[in-house]
Amino acid sequence: MYRDPTTEPADSGPPNAPSVARSYAAAWDRAFGRLDGEALLEAMITRVFPGRIALVSSFGAEAAVLLDMAARIDRSVPVLFLDTGKHFDATLNYRDILARRFGFTDLRNLRPDSADLRHADPDGNLHRHDPDACCHIRKVVPLERALTGFDAWITGRKRFQGADRSRLSPIEVIDDRVKVNPLAGWTAGQVEDAFRHRNLPRHPLFEDGYRSIGCAPCTRRVTAGEDARGGRWAGLGKTECGIHRGAAASG
Repeated sequence: MYRDPTTEPADSGPPNAPSVARSYAAAWDRAFGRLDGEALLEAMITRVFPGRIALVSSFGAEAAVLLDMAARIDRSVPVLFLDTGKHFDATLNYRDILARRFGFTDLRNLRPDSADLRHADPDGNLHRHDPDACCHIRKVVPLERALTGFDAWITGRKRFQGADRSRLSPIEVIDDRVKVNPLAGWTAGQVEDAFRHRNLPRHPLFEDGYRSIGCAPCTRRVTAGEDARGGRWAGLGKTECGIHRGAAASG
C-alpha cells in the first residue's frame, strides 16, 4: 500500500487506491528525492512499495546495471520484459544470461495479445508504415495489463539520453501510478564505471556500435556524433515507444 514516509510508521498506510499516489508524491520527493541508484531503489522496494513494485527492463545496452542493483536488494522483485517478437536474438540470449547471473525468481516475459496481432499486424510489417501503432500493441498494451495490481514500477531511464528524458525526475506519478527512475541523474561515465566495478557482462551488440537496443527492425548502429538513442527509429521523428508517455499519449 502507499505510505507517507514522513508521517506514518512502516506498518501502516492509507487504503490502496490509485488516486492516493499524487497526494503522496510531494512527501516521497522530500524523503527520497535526493537519493539515487541503489539507495533509492532499496527505499522503494523494501520500505515504500514492498510487494507492490515491479522493475521493467529491456535487457538492452545498459540494463545490467539496474538489474544488478535490484538483485542485491531483493531477487524476488518482479522483472517485466516486453517480449515483442521483434527483438534481436542477441537480446533474448542476453536476457537469459542476466537472468541466470542475477537469480531473479519472478521474471515475466510479456507478449502481445495474439488477437491484437491478427487484427492490427497480420503480416508482421506494421512497424514499416505505423511504428507508433506497432509499439502500442507490442509494448504499451502488454505492459499496462501486466502492471495491473502494482502501485509502482522502476525504469532505467537517464537524463543524458536526451530528448524527452532530459528533465527526468527520480520519482514521477504518471496516470496515478508511481514511476521510479533510480539512474535519472547518472552520467554515461557513471554507467561505464558501474559496468567495470561490478564486472557486468555487456550486451553482445554493444561493441558492434549499438548503444540503445530495441526491436531489430527499428534499431541501427549509432554513427559518430549521435547520442546514444540516435539509432532508434532513425529518420522517423520518433524517440520513445510510448510506455513512458501515459495513457493519454499512448492510447
